[in-house]
Amino acid sequence: MAIEPVPQGTNWGRWGADDERGALNHLDGETVLAGTRACRAGKVYPLGLPIGRTGVPSVEYRGPAQRLTLINHTDEEMLEAFGGGGGVGSHEDMLIMGSHTATHMDALAHVYHGATMYNGFPFDGMSSFGGARHCGIDKAGPVATRGVLVDVAAAQGVDCLEPGHVISGEELRAALDAQGTEPRRGDAVLIRTGWLERFYATGQQMSFEQPGLGLEAARLLADADVTIVGADNTAVEAMPFDGGEFMVVHVELLSRRGIYLVEHLDLAQLARDACREFLFVACPLPVTGATASPVNPVAIG
Repeated sequence: MAIEPVPQGTNWGRWGADDERGALNHLDGETVLAGTRACRAGKVYPLGLPIGRTGVPSVEYRGPAQRLTLINHTDEEMLEAFGGGGGVGSHEDMLIMGSHTATHMDALAHVYHGATMYNGFPFDGMSSFGGARHCGIDKAGPVATRGVLVDVAAAQGVDCLEPGHVISGEELRAALDAQGTEPRRGDAVLIRTGWLERFYATGQQMSFEQPGLGLEAARLLADADVTIVGADNTAVEAMPFDGGEFMVVHVELLSRRGIYLVEHLDLAQLARDACREFLFVACPLPVTGATASPVNPVAIG
């Protein structure tokens, strides 16, 4: 940890000066078993979006995901060079995409503030080819814990919150109370705004203005020692950003608290079944130095 004294209201140094995993340190036998006890019917809900060139919300500069065929039945010389041919061969492809595309988990290296990332690591430890020297997604590891769906849209009696709506701490507290759930240490808390369902219902028009968490609501969850905050929108937080401060919730959760974000979650089926508590499982790809990884999380209710 490069900063002394530790900034107030952060988790810097909580798990050691060299810690790069942040709130995932909460995951232990107790929190994992708490997740398994949340299973009631054994129903599995896939929460990830398809990865493809179309039909997936994407920020323009990141571009769509590209799946390209690397080898197929027409590449006879290639197959023969490896002993193939004669009616026996293989198909292979390659995937080219931004790491922050489709459903993905942000690494703690994703954002910086005041020239530092989580735990005081310097922001300039990110190289073009080597990636993040500290706090990359390869430091995260697999996640299995209790998950909680907070259906803020339903609590307000709407299918989708209005574009740009900032979820306040009071609104989040009211939604939790209405469904009788409480965030606990190590939880993955998933926020339903209804935005993703509206995206598909209105012809897949990507809009910058999206409902999401405000800073006060983010701090409510951080103070409960959750491990992950996810949502059915592009940034978890509201856009435009709360108070006009760029990525203010990202900074609070990722950089200051070491809490991971999962974006573009499909929460529609969980909401339809009123499945509020479940076992949440997600395994980011251990891409060395990456600032995020695509994930296909599951909720087992």
